[in-house]
Amino acid sequence: MDDALLDRYLSHLKYEMGYSRQTLDAYQRDITKFWHYIDSEGISIPEVDVQIITNFLSIELRNGVSKRSCKRRLSALNNFFEYLRKRKIITSNPFRDASSPKAEIKYPSVLFPEESAALLAANATRTDYLAPRDQAILELMLASGLRASEVVELSLYQIDFRRRIIRVRGKGNKDRLVPFGVSASKAIMNYANGLRRELVAKSKSKSSDKLFLNGRGEPLTVRGLEYIIKQVDLKTNFNHGLHPHELRHSFATKLLDRGADLRLIQELLGHESINTTQVYTHLSQKEMVEEYQKYFPRADKK
Repeated sequence: MDDALLDRYLSHLKYEMGYSRQTLDAYQRDITKFWHYIDSEGISIPEVDVQIITNFLSIELRNGVSKRSCKRRLSALNNFFEYLRKRKIITSNPFRDASSPKAEIKYPSVLFPEESAALLAANATRTDYLAPRDQAILELMLASGLRASEVVELSLYQIDFRRRIIRVRGKGNKDRLVPFGVSASKAIMNYANGLRRELVAKSKSKSSDKLFLNGRGEPLTVRGLEYIIKQVDLKTNFNHGLHPHELRHSFATKLLDRGADLRLIQELLGHESINTTQVYTHLSQKEMVEEYQKYFPRADKK
């Protein structure tokens, strides 16, 4: 976030709204805290949506922040984003649709391994024009846990197919190495050697180095990726309310369930703080309870 933008907003609160120094300091802390979170996830201000807000509040609750403080942050952020909307910096304010945190912590939704497999299998049966691209996206995200912003920025030269390693440029222009599996490699190569060449030929420049392109041959945006994932949900009749973050969370939770060290998961996801990664320990426990009740249905009966 541009520091000058926050300074202008704080000046607006001070000189036009007459806010006290104490209130200004609280607003600055709340907005900066949220900025650090979305920055760690590679999300820009125009890309913030209700799911991202919910994830942020859940992590805050998990880290011991009170519900009262979360409500205050929600109010401060709502006012800030409304300020941005009125000045046409963003087109809509997602905080209008965000709810105050309840007593329980709502952890990000994830797919069970069998659900991930079912999604990939269902999408593989599609015969429409863009199906190979969508399959490559699903395979890659479920196998690597890349952020949505990292997926749309991914170029072919970042991928080492022989070693199945991606050099990812993440937050703060820091590079990290992320491996991916055989199935993802095959799906990406199938798309890159076929449909992608056709899409490049459609584009105006005919020379994009980005791996994933839209139907006009132009590079994807994060919003475009979100739309693709939602369309996959509809076209496969999966009806899960899919979101790119859910694929990232599913990757991390699967690793943890199979015994991966939390520090390794932190490195693969590109988290600066282990506190952000620790939410997955609770996701895993939630999965454990749901699996237990699934296979032992009498467990939840009184």
